Amino acid sequence: MTDTTPKAALVALIKERSFQSGAKVKLASGRTSQFYFNMKPTMLHPQGAHLIAALVLQQLSEDGIEADMIGGLEMGAVPLAAAVAAVSAQGARPLPAFFVRKQAKEHGTQSLIEGLAKGENLTGKKVVIIEDVTTTGGSAIKAADIVAGEGAQVVRVITVVDRQEGAKEAFTTAKLDFKPLLTAEDFKD
Repeated sequence: MTDTTPKAALVALIKERSFQSGAKVKLASGRTSQFYFNMKPTMLHPQGAHLIAALVLQQLSEDGIEADMIGGLEMGAVPLAAAVAAVSAQGARPLPAFFVRKQAKEHGTQSLIEGLAKGENLTGKKVVIIEDVTTTGGSAIKAADIVAGEGAQVVRVITVVDRQEGAKEAFTTAKLDFKPLLTAEDFKD
């Protein structure tokens, strides 16, 4: 019998569009690996964006996580947070998106946090940090530190795929609640 759950559908789509193995690839963490996830082809695909958003919202609901906003470090978090925001509009509790710049713009508002309306800030907001692939957790921890510095409370860190190479331990050390949608184990045949 074929598994037709949203999680199984997402795994199949990632295998088709975003997963490669064999040749060594350098990762954002600086490490090299024989398996690689280029999540953009899945995140920017209509079905992929919808599945990811639905699974994020399902996880938050099932775990009783109440959040005011969702976002993370540019570039990987931008399409994810936008998809979650769009899908959440169909539910009882819309979840607006934001993103954290790697460095402030030199023009305009010169803000590190984008997506906030004039006069709006993160003070007192409960936020979820999201990213596409997690190896060591460095990008998500950087985003969490920046939003915490702006007065937000990080209530969960979610990644689409945890490579299971130390991120869980790094998030525990940083006292951040971390839960992936999928792990590297989901891609081993």
